[in-house]
Amino acid sequence: MPKIIQNIEGCIGCGSCAAICPKFWDMDYEKGKAVLKGGKINAPGNESELEISGEEDLKCNKEAAEVCPTQVIKVIK
Repeated sequence: MPKIIQNIEGCIGCGSCAAICPKFWDMDYEKGKAVLKGGKINAPGNESELEISGEEDLKCNKEAAEVCPTQVIKVIK
C-alpha cells in the first residue's frame, strides 16, 4: 500500500500541498507548518506517515510532493 512521508522539520509552511491536495493536507498557522491529516508522527517527532489507497489519492499526493519547494513530502509505493 502506498505511503506518504512528510519531514515536518523541513516544512516551511508555504501551503502549496494544502492548496493542491486539501483532502490530505492542512495548515497549522500557529506552527507555520503543513499537517498531514491522519498522519502518525514518529517517536522523534520529525516525520509524519500515512498509508493511502486509491489512484486519485495517490495522484493528489504525488502532485503535492512535486509542488513542495523544500521537497519534504515523499510518496512511496
